[in-house]
Amino acid sequence: MHDDGYFDSQIAERYDESSSEIFQPDAINPAVDFLAELAREGRALELGIGTGRIALPLAQRGVPVHGIDISKAMVERMRAKPGGEGIDVTIGDFATTTVLGFFTVSYLVFNTIMNLTTQDAQVACFQNVAAHLEPGGRFVIEVSVPDLQRLPPGEIARPFRISETRLGFDEYDIPEQGLISHHHRNIDGRWERSSTPFRYVWPSELDLMAKLAGMRLRERWSNWNREPFTSVSRKHVSVWEKLAG
Repeated sequence: MHDDGYFDSQIAERYDESSSEIFQPDAINPAVDFLAELAREGRALELGIGTGRIALPLAQRGVPVHGIDISKAMVERMRAKPGGEGIDVTIGDFATTTVLGFFTVSYLVFNTIMNLTTQDAQVACFQNVAAHLEPGGRFVIEVSVPDLQRLPPGEIARPFRISETRLGFDEYDIPEQGLISHHHRNIDGRWERSSTPFRYVWPSELDLMAKLAGMRLRERWSNWNREPFTSVSRKHVSVWEKLAG
């Protein structure tokens, strides 16, 4: 599991700007529509709430949101935004941290399940979510499909961003399902480098984790607009339901 050193005050300060493409309305609105529909009249639990990209507009739609996040710096950025003070947040590891009450929907967006860097932690996350969901409640994950088909035999790295101000490379450890994202950013004429570890995970592996936690797959799409998930989809939005009893 990442500690808050990977999302410290320096990262939190420029997170929204450095990830500006996911803060655009066409990236946020479909996700909020999707989650609001599942929440109905109930409560939502966001794991890795961060700076509130999804939680704030979801709360504005009338859905009570509680967040869990290990980074105090990221949560402080959310608190500074309109509506941020009205969202309850528990600081801790979302694989194991518990909060009071039950929820209609819980969600992990933008690859955040991969912030848990061991299989045991990912399994524990599903079990933790199941313990917080009411019967029939839904767990939603948005995550990339592992990009190994695009990795030439014998190579371990591939670029995901190349521009005049940003360079990004993913480094794979295939035997361990490990992935380190290396980011190089030109900030005020000076290059800064950061690296973040992840554990990539397959859709079928997530389904088994859900089954172990007493949940079953209800739907899987290639995006929040419910376009079909196919063999060429680059990511998936999956929904599991907590079984009764």
